[in-house]
Amino acid sequence: MLWLRSLIYYLAMALFSAAIGGIYGLIYGMATAIGLLSLSVLYHLINLGRLHRWVENSRVDNVPSGILLWQEVFDRVYNQVRLQSKIKERLTNTLDRFTNASEALPDGVVILDEHDRIEWCNRSAAAHMAINRVSDVWQVISNIVRHPSLREYLRSQDFAHPLVLHTHRPQEQVLSVQLVPFDSSRKLLLSRDITQLDRVQTVHRDFVANVSHELRTPLTVVGGFIETMIDMPDTDANVRRQHLQLMYDQTQRMQRLVDDLLTLSRLESGQQMREEEVDVPQLIRLLAAEAEGLSQGRHIVSIGQLDSIRLIGNHDELHSAFSNLVSNAIRYTPNEGKITLTWDLIDEHGVFSVQDSGIGISPEHVPRLTERFYRVDRGRSRSTGGTGLGLAIVKHIIQRHQAQLVVQSQAGTGSQFAVKFPPQRVIK
Repeated sequence: MLWLRSLIYYLAMALFSAAIGGIYGLIYGMATAIGLLSLSVLYHLINLGRLHRWVENSRVDNVPSGILLWQEVFDRVYNQVRLQSKIKERLTNTLDRFTNASEALPDGVVILDEHDRIEWCNRSAAAHMAINRVSDVWQVISNIVRHPSLREYLRSQDFAHPLVLHTHRPQEQVLSVQLVPFDSSRKLLLSRDITQLDRVQTVHRDFVANVSHELRTPLTVVGGFIETMIDMPDTDANVRRQHLQLMYDQTQRMQRLVDDLLTLSRLESGQQMREEEVDVPQLIRLLAAEAEGLSQGRHIVSIGQLDSIRLIGNHDELHSAFSNLVSNAIRYTPNEGKITLTWDLIDEHGVFSVQDSGIGISPEHVPRLTERFYRVDRGRSRSTGGTGLGLAIVKHIIQRHQAQLVVQSQAGTGSQFAVKFPPQRVIK
């Protein structure tokens, strides 16, 4: 110790004085040693006080300085403090990076203790499970997410497979959650929003079911007639002709369905659209002629307002979308009904519309009209040759042209389907 080394040093001085000067030298040496020792003790006490004050309010940049042994002490303290400061800074930076990374994750992360109480969670987990990151800390997770399957999942301790939760807080969504133990007492509860994936899977299942259903009827009809013709080879010629006509109609129906499915698949694949200048007035005149041929004189087809403006778009896709709207108007308009095609410039937007005097559509059906295979009247749609994919094709085409489909209709009063194109696609 510093004081012990100083004491030995001063006693040695006193003994040396005594050896030289006798009793008086001893007395003088002792007095001098005591005086010097007192000064040394005072010096050490002062430095201890300085060290104590620094410890109370320590900063790397204000470590005290001294002389002799105390300078060595302060230098070592300074080095240790600087080393600890660097270690603390590295740990803080590592913790901050981990926290920032966890906060940025789209998946939820909740740290649970051995009693399934919440220790910490990131923003995604708080959003997924409606967790308050302040007041819900140290609350049992099953008291926050009140779902029987989650409670059973926690109780079973079988975490090999994720659990799918259908929640309604804060909004309706589907979550995939999985527990992952990471030390002797804590667990990670990971959550992922799979709402969109679940919807896609539902749409896929419905799509396969609808396609199967749509193909089953014509295949059954064709197969039945073929079986009849095999079992009865001597069938009357007129009956055989009727059977062949029905078989042909059903195969045409299947062909239209396959063509629409291929068109829809191509549109949904996101392929680059080839753009060109489209002469819309000429296209509408062509549509009117096609409508008259499809109607076969049963309806009054006319062209209303026909502005001379053109569009930047794909001619074939626009022809497909517009003809779907026109053919729907013919299918759902009784004989002697009126169908009017217009092309006009309204507030810098190019607007194509089809107005009919048909049976109309109830308001509750309008939002779902562009869903694949959605039909207001299934029996009537099949009897008129519809595949249930026409408006779905229209939706994808107008989306590729940044346009908007506006439907105005009331049951029994006819319908108007209008496609509104943005100004940047209009050529005046």
